[in-house]
Amino acid sequence: MTFNWGHKLTLGFIAFAGMIVYMVVQSMNTRYELVSNEYYKDELQYQQVIDGASRANQLSSKATVTQQNDELIIQLPAEMQQKTITGSLWFYNATDSKKDKKMALQVNDHATQIIDSRLFLPGNYTAKLSWAGNSETYYSEVPVTIH
Repeated sequence: MTFNWGHKLTLGFIAFAGMIVYMVVQSMNTRYELVSNEYYKDELQYQQVIDGASRANQLSSKATVTQQNDELIIQLPAEMQQKTITGSLWFYNATDSKKDKKMALQVNDHATQIIDSRLFLPGNYTAKLSWAGNSETYYSEVPVTIH
């Protein structure tokens, strides 16, 4: 059997349609995650985050998160020592929301909090610290790698 231009055109259309079907099936099976499920509500309150980050940048030092052995040590700036601090701590993992952890920020008189790092799966996180002290709110993001 010989292929004429009609057969070639039909095979071309069938190949094109098959490629489109394959791409649709692949796109339907692709997993995606948003940073927040309430993105628009969070966006409306983002000016508070900007103001808190600006106030945190005016302090004498930055908030830090370090890992020593099986402990994560959260250290707030020196101005926060001997103050009543309330706040939240969110360990955000950009690649897998199942690794995210949210917890209350409970620092001691030295503005330090110690957390057991075995509560976390290994990976790269962004520690998002939001706290209130001195009747002001502060916000800081610290990259941390947990081993």
